[in-house]
Formats: sequence, structure tokens, C-alpha cells
Amino acid sequence: MPITPQLIAAALLAAVGIATGAQTPAQAQVPAPAVASTPPAPSANMQGEDPRKFVDNAPIRAFYALSVATLRPGATPLDLKAYEAKSYALFYELGEMEAKGGGPGMVDHLKLIPGQVVQIVKDDPRVLDSFDSFVDAMVGPR
Repeated sequence: MPITPQLIAAALLAAVGIATGAQTPAQAQVPAPAVASTPPAPSANMQGEDPRKFVDNAPIRAFYALSVATLRPGATPLDLKAYEAKSYALFYELGEMEAKGGGPGMVDHLKLIPGQVVQIVKDDPRVLDSFDSFVDAMVGPR
């Protein structure tokens, strides 16, 4: 069978239909499965009402001190892997402090934070001026 412009157009239309979830008339006639009407289980907010209280603890204060020592103007050139490893150890400690066995989950939850802090400090080194400025940069201003 030779490849014609019509064959290419038909293949593209089929691919677009598959990619967008388009249904054939036969598929459209099949009723959707029933969805249970039970409400979702409530989720726990480990941070509480004020995220600042959640981050005002020894591991996060140590993360701030690490960030100041590592990222301040005039510090030795950044070793991102070492900064991340030290940060993860503090996040692990935070997770264990919040819930026994919570260390790995907390590290996974916060794993992007060190890289984000590096970028935040590049954009505005003044976030390292105080713990409050640092917290504002991480959780937003008051």
C-alpha cells in the first residue's frame, strides 16, 4: 500500500483522537462506571494553622545556619551535593521529631528545598540576614 497524503492525514487524525481521549460512537454509548459517593477522608495538617510554628524548631534552625554558612556571599564555592546531604540529614531529623519513622518521608517531601534555597539566595542574598527573612522566603511573608 503506497503512502499517500490521505493516509498520513488519517494516521495523524487517529493519533490526535487517541492523545485527546476522543471516543468512537460505540464507546460513547457505554455508560460510565458508578463512582462511590463516600466523602474523602480528612487529611492531617502537620503544619497546623501557622506554618511558621512548624518551621521554628531545631532542625530547621540548623538548616538556616547551614544555608548561611554555605550560601552567604564570600562562602567557599558551593558543593551542592554536600549541601543537599547535610540538608537531608536535618530533614530526616525533623521527620523523626514529628513522627517516629517519619524521617524518610520528610526527606522525600522536602528533597527539592535545598536547590530552591540556592536559587532564592542567588536572587536575593538578604534572605540569609535573619531566620525570619529565611522563613519568609520559604513559606511566604506574614
